[in-house]
Amino acid sequence: MAKTKREILKENLLNAAEERIRTQGLAALRARDVTKDAGCALGSLYNAYEDLDLLVLAVNSRTLARLHTSLQQASASTEVPEERVLALALAYLEFGTANPNLWAALFDHHMPPDVSVPDWHLDEHALLIAEVVKPLSRITPELDDQALALRARTVFSAVHGIVKLSLEGRFVALDPEALRFELSEFVRQYLRGLRFSDAARRQ
Repeated sequence: MAKTKREILKENLLNAAEERIRTQGLAALRARDVTKDAGCALGSLYNAYEDLDLLVLAVNSRTLARLHTSLQQASASTEVPEERVLALALAYLEFGTANPNLWAALFDHHMPPDVSVPDWHLDEHALLIAEVVKPLSRITPELDDQALALRARTVFSAVHGIVKLSLEGRFVALDPEALRFELSEFVRQYLRGLRFSDAARRQ
């Protein structure tokens, strides 16, 4: 079925906004630039997406889908749960390194104070955490669902913090090879600690 004019407009705006963010970063995104790149009038953006924030969410949705696919592929590379967590961490690093501006936009964009993030977008973020939950559930089978989700968010936050600070060149900036090594060592040591704690509880 052929796309409608509105669908074509939305896709053109989405592609234009994505390219602007990819090349210049979220902070440089302007509605007039996006509509110029998309070949449409300024008002067309607000007819298609209501406002620039929802257009950014659409770009972030596309980025999250690509990131999720990368994590799924990394997870499928091994059956060993500890190695899966490590593979996820390294895939996350590689995605951020390859797509720094699009990756940063996932966390740098904020809706206006009186506007909530749509549930569908929160669900997309939750898919990333779910990839961490899967191997952790085998490493720490004694945890209930709530505790497991909290543990997965902790692991994700720790990996994200290391990657973010390093890619932004803040405080602990490392060259790519050293960053990959240190991230791997952090994950391995953390998982060894989980195994040790689990064994101690069973004694």
